[in-house]
Amino acid sequence: MPDFKIEKEMIGKGFKAVAGVDEAGRGALLGPVVASAVIFPSKLIRGKKKEWIEEINDSKLISPQKRERLAKLILTHASSIGIGLTTNIEIDKENIFWASLEAMRRAVQNLTKAPDFLLVDGCSLNDVNYLQIGLPHGDRKSISIAAASIIAKVLRDKMMTHMDTIYEGYAISKNKGYGTREHFKALKNIGPTAFHRLTFNLANEKEI
Repeated sequence: MPDFKIEKEMIGKGFKAVAGVDEAGRGALLGPVVASAVIFPSKLIRGKKKEWIEEINDSKLISPQKRERLAKLILTHASSIGIGLTTNIEIDKENIFWASLEAMRRAVQNLTKAPDFLLVDGCSLNDVNYLQIGLPHGDRKSISIAAASIIAKVLRDKMMTHMDTIYEGYAISKNKGYGTREHFKALKNIGPTAFHRLTFNLANEKEI
């Protein structure tokens, strides 16, 4: 389970606004990559851990219902949250690696409170003027990164659920844009929407 060990270490070194940064949707066939940056107050990080804080984990490891509940608590108690995204058009123009990093850079830029240190899931970010650490599987090590993963996942899932009301037949609210067997069948029978990533393999014969 993630904890505040790294955040406490950074605060002990004099940093006052440590942001966790993560993204959601990197492996999907459809829609944007959505990223979030979350800063918790130092008082919350250093104080007695609240029960709901102990439930925060990598968003992929908790149920949608728990993600929704925790997202509301994170939004209430965080001192700042930034959101960034990159569109399927940008993904096709550049590449998914660039798009994932760019979405996280935009999330950091959109924080209402400037951070002084970043904890980034995976590798560190280029072109940001902040000290940082890139943490492989950071959403399973740092509560701040895990919280960012929850916010990004909940927001992106809501976007996909709404998209399902516009584009029927792809079961988007069910698969959230990822390459399920049903999704690949729809792509074969209906074709891609304006939000599909055309540089991805949209005709995986193994799935049809």
